[in-house]
Amino acid sequence: MDHIDNLLRWLKGLPGTDTPHGLAAYKATAALLGILITWLLLKWFLQRLSRRLLRYPFFKENENVLNAIRKAVRYGLVIIAGTYLARLFDLALLEKIFQGVLIVMLAAPAKVVLIGALTYLEKNVADRTDNKVDDIIFDLLNRFSGAILYVTAIILALDIVGINVMPFIAGAGVAGIAIGFAAKDTLSNLIAGVLLIIDRPFEIGDRIEVWSAPAGSASWGDVVDIGLRATKIKTTDNIVIIIPNNEIMKRDIVNYTIISSLIRVRVNIGIAYDADIDKAKSIIVDVARQMDWIADPPAPKVVVRNFSESAVDLQLRVWISDARRRMDTISFVIDRVKEAFDRAGIEIPYPKRDINVRYTDFPAQPPISAD
Repeated sequence: MDHIDNLLRWLKGLPGTDTPHGLAAYKATAALLGILITWLLLKWFLQRLSRRLLRYPFFKENENVLNAIRKAVRYGLVIIAGTYLARLFDLALLEKIFQGVLIVMLAAPAKVVLIGALTYLEKNVADRTDNKVDDIIFDLLNRFSGAILYVTAIILALDIVGINVMPFIAGAGVAGIAIGFAAKDTLSNLIAGVLLIIDRPFEIGDRIEVWSAPAGSASWGDVVDIGLRATKIKTTDNIVIIIPNNEIMKRDIVNYTIISSLIRVRVNIGIAYDADIDKAKSIIVDVARQMDWIADPPAPKVVVRNFSESAVDLQLRVWISDARRRMDTISFVIDRVKEAFDRAGIEIPYPKRDINVRYTDFPAQPPISAD
């Protein structure tokens, strides 16, 4: 305190300090010099601190965080200097406006620090877990944290300036309700997207049925992206179908790989009534065993399902190790069974109709009279 008192007495002894404005000018000059010296000292300190912090993985991967911290320190010193000068010259309104603007500007480095922290946590926490809930939480925070920071900073700035923010908040609430009604489909898709990630009926890479595929194209595909609004599925025809999440939540989901890639494939084959059923079964099983992607055990088997109008309906039931080869399995079995049946003389029936033409002698008709 003695040093400060001595400094003030020394300032009052300088020429021109006999007037209030002259003394204020000297004080302002001293304050700016003090802030400048403080900044130089802090800059030196921050440089040394940065070299130490760069040894840690977080700061090594996010050097922009250190730049944001230095920027925040500069803004803090500017706020201190501006506040002091405004009070020195009795500029209350300018002081409030100045503080409000600097608080909004502080939101920028705060956003950089927050995004850097979230990115680091997502990489070192969320990516190491199988649970997708933390992924959606970090995704939401990354998307909306900046907006939340800026809105908060603007509200604080308006409150410092002296503007009543409650009417704006109330108006924003009413506007939010109106926007919610206008964008109910979008909000419904967003909520459904969150529920999909939490409930996890499928994950990226799973193969599922696609009910909205174009006519004549593949009706199943792999999930390539689960977004907040829609899910992208790439079919086996290399067509990407984008389905709104709300539509997915309304339908049954057929997932071939949610438990494992091991599935059972059923192939229907018909033989003639006079064919040897046991021989046909043996041929079909032998054909199934020729596939190198077959899962054995359980062993393939053939059952009689039905007696149809013109055939005995057999069904091959075979387990395969890769669900994505379901259609390959059906095609392989049908091709090879047809060839094997032809060699063994087993007929694959098709509808037949016998047409009998009967000739009947009709009695002669009497001549028609002209009368």
